[in-house]
Parts: sequence; C-alpha cells; structure tokens
Amino acid sequence: MNMAETERKISEQIRNVQFAIKLLVLVIFLGYMMIWIMMPTNIFWLHWLPHIYTATASTYFGLQGANLLIYSFPILLIATLGCLHLHLGKYVDDSDTRVQKAAYSLSWNRPVLVRGPLGIISLVELSFLLMFVALLVWSFSAYVVDMFKNITREAASAMNVSVWELKLRSAALLLGLVGNVCLAFLFFPVTRGSSVLRLLGLTSESTIKYHIFLGHTALTLFTAHGLCYVVFWARTNQISEMIKWNKIGISNVAGEVALVSGLIMWITSFTPVRRKIFELFFYTHHLYMAFVVSFVLHVGFPYSCIMLPGFYLFMIDRYLRFLQSQQRVRLVSARILPCQTMELNFSKDPRLSYKPSSIMFVNVKSVSKLQWHPFTVISNNNTDPDKLSVAIRCEGRWSQKLYQKLSSQIHRLEVSVEGPYGPASTSFLRHEMLVMVSGGSGITPFISIIRELLFLSRTPELNIPKVLLVSAFKKSEDLAMLELLLPDSGTFCNITNLKFRIQAYVTREKTLATENPKQSQTIYFRPDVLDRPVSSILGSNSWIWLGTIISCSFLIFLILTGLLTRYYIYPIDHNTNQIYSYTAKSLFNMLFLCVSIVIAATLVFLWNKKQNAIYVRQIQSADSPTSIESPGPESWPHNFDTELESLPHQLSLEQFTTIHFGQRPDLKKILLEFEELKVGVLVSGPKKMRQDTAAICSSSLAKNLSYESFSFNW
Repeated sequence: MNMAETERKISEQIRNVQFAIKLLVLVIFLGYMMIWIMMPTNIFWLHWLPHIYTATASTYFGLQGANLLIYSFPILLIATLGCLHLHLGKYVDDSDTRVQKAAYSLSWNRPVLVRGPLGIISLVELSFLLMFVALLVWSFSAYVVDMFKNITREAASAMNVSVWELKLRSAALLLGLVGNVCLAFLFFPVTRGSSVLRLLGLTSESTIKYHIFLGHTALTLFTAHGLCYVVFWARTNQISEMIKWNKIGISNVAGEVALVSGLIMWITSFTPVRRKIFELFFYTHHLYMAFVVSFVLHVGFPYSCIMLPGFYLFMIDRYLRFLQSQQRVRLVSARILPCQTMELNFSKDPRLSYKPSSIMFVNVKSVSKLQWHPFTVISNNNTDPDKLSVAIRCEGRWSQKLYQKLSSQIHRLEVSVEGPYGPASTSFLRHEMLVMVSGGSGITPFISIIRELLFLSRTPELNIPKVLLVSAFKKSEDLAMLELLLPDSGTFCNITNLKFRIQAYVTREKTLATENPKQSQTIYFRPDVLDRPVSSILGSNSWIWLGTIISCSFLIFLILTGLLTRYYIYPIDHNTNQIYSYTAKSLFNMLFLCVSIVIAATLVFLWNKKQNAIYVRQIQSADSPTSIESPGPESWPHNFDTELESLPHQLSLEQFTTIHFGQRPDLKKILLEFEELKVGVLVSGPKKMRQDTAAICSSSLAKNLSYESFSFNW
C-alpha cells in the first residue's frame, strides 16, 4: 500500500469520526431545544422540573444543579465536541474533501431575501430565523394562556386589585420570560473564536446581524417588562417596590440597573449614532458587564443558567483575546500605495495557520489606545510562512491618522493584534468557475483567495476553477490596489498556471490619468526585543486547547460552587432557598465563574507561551534567516520609492486585465453568461452591490450560481 492510499484511508476514517461527532451534537441540540419548547408549559413546570430536581438533588449543588444540567451543560458539551471536530479537520486536506454538493443542498444556500431589515438572507438562514421567531411566538402565547386562565375576579379581589391590573402584572412577567429566550442566544454571534459557529460553517462576522436582531428584540421585551411593572406598581400604590432589594427572591433595584444599562447600549447602537460617533458606541457597549451582573442579581444565579452557556463561551473568548492583545507584535514593514491604501507586513510564527478571507483586529497605540479595527488578511498561509499582511484603506479618522504616521518618517509602531479569525474550511474548489465581484476596498478578501488558488495551481492533479475578478473603483489611482493581488516576495508560482481574468471598472473617470505617475512607498521598521511574531494564542493545536479550557474551567467552577454549597450554604438553609441571601450566592457564583475561566485559560496560555519561547530559541540557534527579516541598523528607518506604472503596462497582470472607464459593471449580463454547472459568486463591497448580485443569483435564470458575501458593514 503506497503512502497516498494510506493517507486517503486515514482521511476517510477522520471524516467518519467527524460525522459521528456531528450526529451526537445534533442529538444533544434537539434535546436542548425540546427543553425550550416545553419550558412555557405547565407540563414542564409541574411535572418535568420537579422530577429533575428530585433526581439531581444534592447537598453540593442544591436546586441550581438541575439548572446547570439542563440549561448549561448541553451547550458547553456541544462547544467541546465542536472543538474536537475542528481539531480533526486539521488532518483532512481541503482539496481532498471537495464534495460535489447536490442541487438541493446548493439551493439551501441561495439568497431568498435580498433587501430585508437583516440584509441578504439565504434559505437556510431564513429557516432558522423563522424557527426562532416561532419559538418566541410559542413561548409568548403559551405563557399568556397558562397565566391568564387563572386570573379571575375572585383572585383579583383577594389581592385587592382589578382584573386588568392582575393581567398587566402577568404580562410584565411573561415579557421578561420571553426576553430571556433572546438573551440566551445573544452572545453566540459575538464570540469570535466560537467552535459552535465554526461547526455550523459560520463566522462571527457573518452572524453579527443576528446579534443586532437579538439585542433589539431582547431590549424591546425587557423595556416593556419594566414599564409594565412600573405601571402596575403605580396603579396599586406600590411604587416603593422600585427601591426594594430583597434578600430572598427577585431584586427589583438590580433589574432596574440592568435595564438602564441595556437602554444606554441600545440607544447608542442605532446606525446613526454608531457610524457617526463610533467611540460613544464602543465605550458604552462595555456596559454589557454591568447588564449581565445586574441581571444575575435580579433573577438569581440558578435561573441565570438559562443564559449562562452563551455568555460563558463569550467570556472565555474575551479573556483569550485580552491575553493576546497584551502582546506586542513585530511590524516589519509597510507599503503605501498611491490610492492611500496601506499594506502592513507582520512577522508570523510559521506554525500559525489561517484560511483565506480571514480577518485580524489591529490596535496601534500611538493612534488610539482603545480602538480595535478589523482588517482582511491578504497574505497566504502556504506561500508566506513567516509573514502575515493586512490591507487598510484610508477612509475613516483612525486610518487617516495611521496614514499620517506612516508618512512621517517614523522609526517603529507599537502594534497589538487579535486573531486572525476565519472560516473553519473553504469550498472554493467545488466550483468550476469563481466570479469575484468587488467594489473599492472590498477587493481585499479576494486577494488571499486568489493567492491560495495560485498556490494550489502548482498541483496538476487538482481541478482549479477558472477565476474572473470584477472590480469597480472610483478613480484610476485606485487601480493600484490590484498590485496587492501578487506579493512582492517573488516566491509565487507563475500566474499563467491559473485561468484568470480581471475586469476593472473606473466609474468616475473617462481616461487613465498618466500625467504624473504616483509612487508607492515601502517603509521598514526598527525591531524591538519585546516584539513577537503573530502567533495563535493557544498554539498550533488551538481547537483542542480551547476544548480543554471549556471543559476544565467548567469542572473547576462545579468544584468551587459545590464546596461552597456543601460546607457553607447548606448548613445554613439546607437547600430550602429561603434563608441564605440570593445576592451573596449569585456574587459567589459569578466570582467562581471568572476565577475558573482565568485559571484554566491562563495555564493553557502560559504553557503555549513557554512552547513558543522554546521554538523561537531553536529557530534563532539554527541561524536560518527568514524572508521577512528586518533590515540592519544602517537602514533604520529605511524608505524607498518605486514608480508605480499604470496597470495596463504591468508585465505581470496586463495580459489578464481589461479596464473600462466611465461605467459600472453590468452584473446581470456578466453573471448570466456562464454555462458552467457550478459557478461560485463571491461578493464584497457596498451594500447595493451585494444586494444586486444576490438578486441575480436568486433569480430563476441563475440555477448554476452559488452566492457568498463578505460584509464588514453592520
């Protein structure tokens, strides 16, 4: 048996294990959703839950043990299994797993809503969205029926209130209960390194719109919940309830603090405020910590287990991002193009692996100590093992300040990064044709994809799809962005190996401006002993380490809260929940939650940091210079100008490029002319461009088109 056959069999076995993991995850998820479906019914509260409490009764966990079991444990188990699934994916080559998807499978990913409030939505996204809305409607209606049927005149008279006032109080309660459904899923889309999202083939960038949707819905329900209670208290002369902080049961003051925090975040998150005063949105959004803490103090920790899984995974991700952001990375050089686009080149740990179209968050302390901005990684993981590059278009105030600094003969920049983050796998090779449609700086995600295809074209056995790049620019000087398609390292294979065409459109000029050809500038920076190459915060086996952090931190939390309950709380209240303070218990549990995450994540981080240090010493001792080694001291800072010829005269791209002046691309004509059975349409650019392309791909005339969008506007 030859080596190729052995690798093929191993790869097949790994796929079988991955399929078994996905099947197990599906079973767990269906059971978890069954709990949500039954939760608004009397069957759940009067029959299921008492039996669960009885079966899980323990002097170590009390009543919260059952809630941890049915609400928190399933999702954390899914996240851990997802990490294992993604780790195994490392040993399966993307090019070896090209699956010829059936027509019905492709149809599920076709856009069905193009200009809705949530943007472009595929059929599979719409299905999940409708199921979630159905869950909200079902929960609301079930709570209404069960609560209102017990409201009678006799019951109202016994409480010295009218029937409608009693119904108002019940409505206030059920609005809060339904709002908790949104809160339970709110943090999943903003967990950048989420194994749950990657398991579904999603990324945080593609699902951020659902975080916005969930946030708006949750705060609408919570605001109505609070207002209904205020009106009820005012009508029944119980307005003093607003300043009560009960030792046992619901704490009203904590709920009001949570609501005020949520309202501030909500108001500053609307599009006009977010885009015009981004700093205000950014800073006020950190009130999520006050919101969550106050929410837990309001309802008690046992009930908070409903929203705990998503927030727990988010906190792990946030702490890991904090650890990574504290490390300064080595910025080797920067290239400034005539169109005011900057290419930043970082030193990279060769063991760091990322997929095409990944993004990385960048912080430049001399520009802003607090602001982090996402940028597309344009380098290729295979051809640039020691370098990682991002492209930045000079458009906002932050990027303009950075541009001014790079143009001012600086010696070095202190930079920190988070990421890179990207899809778990790519499926470009399953297409016969790839059409990439971009507008302006939207070309950046396609740079890494094209470089990846160029690398794969070295392998004759692979069927590389033909590529058409359709790019629209405002001015002819913006054509310089096409220069980024090919790296300046000279290590790439010949572009002729790829069936590649470029259709470039300059929309605001009739001819090419050639009077004063502009120049690009490359700047080399002085290295610092404290700077480190960009590396994965959890090392080369990041997914398996993340699964270890999730499982071990939750185990530590269970041990700490179990010891507290058994040896401190239980001797006081004997699990009656009627003596020991809810507030104290909630604070203890939140403290243990944070301590558990910090212990597990820090230990894994320090271990990998130690391994990285050993690896760096081995590399240094080998005396093997890398391709991105910084220049010597005699050239710090070193700037040189190179004449950037107009695109049609570049020998490397001129034979593949056609430039159209004074017009926009006719997307319908371009996309509907292809006869290939499987055409992948990738779009990155302005909202209208994405919508127009999605509308074409969703039409009955485009059965062979598969749509995918890269959007960074939200």
